[in-house]
Amino acid sequence: MDNWVYGLTKKQTSPTSPLGFKSKTDPWGAVDYPINPTKQAIAAGATFVARTTHSNPNHVLQMMEAAMDHNGFSFIHCLSECVEFYEGAFDASNPRKGGVFNEIPKDHDVTDEVAAFKLAGEDFPGRFGIFYKTTKPSKNEKEIGIQKAAQEKVKGLQDWQILGKTFERMR
Repeated sequence: MDNWVYGLTKKQTSPTSPLGFKSKTDPWGAVDYPINPTKQAIAAGATFVARTTHSNPNHVLQMMEAAMDHNGFSFIHCLSECVEFYEGAFDASNPRKGGVFNEIPKDHDVTDEVAAFKLAGEDFPGRFGIFYKTTKPSKNEKEIGIQKAAQEKVKGLQDWQILGKTFERMR
C-alpha cells in the first residue's frame, strides 16, 4: 500500500513522496527523487509484479487473485490515497475524479523483464495490471527437493533409529 506519505506518523515524507511534497519532515518540500516500487520489485527478482489502485476495487481483487495463484515471489504495488494527509494524491489515476486508469496493453509480453521494467518507468499515473510474470523454481519446490533427499537417507528406518542418527551427528 503506497500513499506517498507516512500518514500514521502524521504526514511525514516517505520514499515515494513526489519531489516538492511539503511535510513535517520536509517543510521546504521533498528534495529526494521518489523510488519506484514496481521497478524495484522487478529488479529485486520478484516473479510476479503488478500495480493497482484503491479506487478500482475489482482490479485490486483481480491482481490479488493472480498473485495468490502465482507460485513464487509476488508483489503488488497498490496506490492507496491517504485522505487525511495527502488527499487527491492519486486523482490522476481515478476516472471518477477526472483521471485516467490506463491498463497495460493486451499485447504486453509479461515474461519480458526489460519491457516490464520500461513500462513500470512511465510517468505517473502510469499503467495498471500485470507487468511481469515468470516461472522460476520457487523456495517451496527447492525445500521439497531437500526434504526428499533427507527422507531418502533414512528410508526404512524406524523413528527411534532416525532420532539416534540425529543425536550421533550432533556429537
